[in-house]
Amino acid sequence: MRSLFAVLVLVLGLLSVAHADVWSWVDASGKTHFVDTKTSIYTWVDENGNVHYSDTPDHEDAVSVVLVWVSSGTIDEVKANKDDAGSTGYLPGETAEDRAEREKAEAYYCKRATEIYDSYVNAPRLFKAGADGEREYLSKEDAANTIAETRAQKDELCR
Repeated sequence: MRSLFAVLVLVLGLLSVAHADVWSWVDASGKTHFVDTKTSIYTWVDENGNVHYSDTPDHEDAVSVVLVWVSSGTIDEVKANKDDAGSTGYLPGETAEDRAEREKAEAYYCKRATEIYDSYVNAPRLFKAGADGEREYLSKEDAANTIAETRAQKDELCR
């Protein structure tokens, strides 16, 4: 009976390790890494351009990385679901259906923001509607600021 209990404890312990939370972090050169622990990680680039990382700040230029939760499961499962850019594409807790719906919405908002930006860039003059409904044309500076703000919104929505 004791041996059965010991085996059961061992198996449950292995299962809990096998399906832990997976975290990602980006090193000083921009490469994404995956870990299954919340241990502090430090990264730095040496004078020769080599990237280093450690669990202790062993170098004066070492900076602590930000761990971002990716998913529950194993590192192998996460790596198997990555795209060419190294992203799993999923948000925490997101199902495949949720992801498809989110990506559809993101594509719509990107397209709409691009259309608005293009219409501003191609307009002979920008205007806004006044209180009486009449057109109030923007100065060149105000138009440039509006176009810059719209470009920033488009870039954010189309990343």
